[in-house]
Amino acid sequence: MKKIILTLVAALGLFSSVNAQTWKMVVTKDDGTTDTLATGKVKSVSFTVDDQNTESIIIKELYNGGCPLDAGTSFFQYDKGFILYNNSPEVAVANNLCVGMISPYNSNATNNWYSNGALTYTDTIPATLGIWWFQQPVILRPYEQRVVSVFGAIDNTQTNSQSVDYAHSAYYTMYDPESGFKNTKYYPTPSDSIPTSHYLKAYEFGLGNAWSLSVTSPGLFIFQTKGVTPNAFASNSDNYVYEPGRQATAAFRCLKVPTSWVIDGMEVFVAGDANNKKRLTSDIDAGSVSLTNKLGHSLYRNVDAEATEALPENSGKLVYNYSKAVDSANNGEGVIDAEASIRNGAHIIYMDTNNSTNDFHERTQFSLRDAQ
Repeated sequence: MKKIILTLVAALGLFSSVNAQTWKMVVTKDDGTTDTLATGKVKSVSFTVDDQNTESIIIKELYNGGCPLDAGTSFFQYDKGFILYNNSPEVAVANNLCVGMISPYNSNATNNWYSNGALTYTDTIPATLGIWWFQQPVILRPYEQRVVSVFGAIDNTQTNSQSVDYAHSAYYTMYDPESGFKNTKYYPTPSDSIPTSHYLKAYEFGLGNAWSLSVTSPGLFIFQTKGVTPNAFASNSDNYVYEPGRQATAAFRCLKVPTSWVIDGMEVFVAGDANNKKRLTSDIDAGSVSLTNKLGHSLYRNVDAEATEALPENSGKLVYNYSKAVDSANNGEGVIDAEASIRNGAHIIYMDTNNSTNDFHERTQFSLRDAQ
């Protein structure tokens, strides 16, 4: 396909250098029929790919709590990131794939979206501050992952040894200063290793100079816009809603994202806090998972052991006795170590019950650090 595209581009360049009006472009279809267009009437040529198995794209891991500083008693929080994963043996394709976080930022904050003990929304959820999206269709091969840096798309271990190195050409990053998210403390210029095509774009409809993903308890979700581009959807004031009981200003403006567009989401609670309240609707996430922040911990998907062990290609490749779960008993004896198994050539199928209580656990470190 790459060779075909380059040939087409070269041919079109030759046409324009001779006389565009004298050339025609002939497109031959699979059935042998053709369409002919005068090149002088062709404004641009683009290629599209249809959505495929989008429901198989899951949030595999979230690292948002920060890590200890090498010196002092404080912590470093400008290195957040997450990993998407194709949880199936088929190629997954998602156009207009977006990332959002739900209002309010923290699970234990005052939540005005409740009335008489119930959420006031059902068919849409309120995304806060802004949304991000991939510039191209997200195409994931079977069991392939995609790393996304939320902040600090550099090798953060150069200044904080317990942090994360995002300086890799395969990684993606949320970086779009023109959107208004331009606080350089959060968004240093990304590593030269990361192509600019891997920069996610953003639209800010709220108020702030950084997309403030909670360091304690975010409600993170991924979704696709349908029949409209992400930018057009996020910039349309008809899609705005304001936090109940607040002024109709940018500080309290949210975007109504249809729940039918949401592919995956995870509800994070502050451990042991009685003020925690659900924000994601039960059809997106019926449960929650807690995080101990500031220690470099992450939230990681549980392995579907039965489904993983049933894959014939995993014979002799699975590694057991997983020890990186914060609450693992007996050193995780008998539990599949997903990352060690992947390095051993295995394919992993993760739990996906739309319930974070069942699907996630707290991990002692972000899996990207396992090989660092």
